[in-house]
Amino acid sequence: MTDQPTATDSGAPRSFLFLDASSREEGNTRRLARLAAEASLPAGAEQRWLRLDEHPLPPFEDRRHDGDGVYAEPTGHARTLLDATLAATDLVFVAPVYWYALPSSAKLYLDHWSGWMRVPGVDFLPRMAGRTLWGVTVLAGVPEKAEPLIGTLRLTAAYMDMRFGGVLLGNGSRPGDVEGDERALVEAKSFFAA
Repeated sequence: MTDQPTATDSGAPRSFLFLDASSREEGNTRRLARLAAEASLPAGAEQRWLRLDEHPLPPFEDRRHDGDGVYAEPTGHARTLLDATLAATDLVFVAPVYWYALPSSAKLYLDHWSGWMRVPGVDFLPRMAGRTLWGVTVLAGVPEKAEPLIGTLRLTAAYMDMRFGGVLLGNGSRPGDVEGDERALVEAKSFFAA
């Protein structure tokens, strides 16, 4: 795990944005993320939780090679997510493993980053540099099955010049199962700690 700063460059406290991509409102992944937030966020850290299903995005249209490749200012839910993303020092994907990868709402959110990088005046790519990207996930099965999800987050962080804080991985299928995963519960207690 990468060493993490305790504050932004301006000296302000860290601000964690939890992006809940689960289709269940109180599923195992959200339970594990809540435990980690309660037990290990740095002192004074702010936190905001957004369910991606409550902020649906339109299908992403790749227009990079159409005309000047410029995208319009986001509106609606896209604007809410863009503003929340840029306000955070730390982005936490609360995303169960679905078919070995991120849930579709999380993948669509990342697809929209490609457009946000091309909105005049937003400077999305340089503004994301230096922030930290984390993941919390739960799956039913062996940890290796989470590698595509973990790889997506790790490569996204590298491309964006962000720090990669790592992924807290739990095991469970039915709601509440993760509470029986002792290893995950122990790791959650120190996951976000510097």
